[in-house]
Amino acid sequence: MNYYSIGEAAAQLNVPESTLRFYEKKGLVTLIERDEAGRRLYSEHQMALLRTVMCLKNTNMPISDIQQYINWIVEGDSTIEKRLDMMLKHKQAVLDEIALMHHSLDGIEEKITRYTNKIQEALT
Repeated sequence: MNYYSIGEAAAQLNVPESTLRFYEKKGLVTLIERDEAGRRLYSEHQMALLRTVMCLKNTNMPISDIQQYINWIVEGDSTIEKRLDMMLKHKQAVLDEIALMHHSLDGIEEKITRYTNKIQEALT
């Protein structure tokens, strides 16, 4: 199994090392091994878990919900239905936010069109 230092993991995930330390402190990534000098070593499994954490965080899932999700992963297969339910609800929340953003973008486009037309009218 491949292991990554905190610097390598941070570079692969395109986040600062402090973010990985924060995720560890919050319990979002567990069982981090350390080398003989005490430096963190991230396994492929932990890297995959970190990618999931970042995906959930990037889609505005609260840290407390991500913690619950990670706890369910650690508990094992008996929590699959709970995890599925959480992901389905989160997906809907993300879709709702996307719809709101599209609606808001339409309003911005209207303003851009109005201002562009006013500027063109002033030039003619």
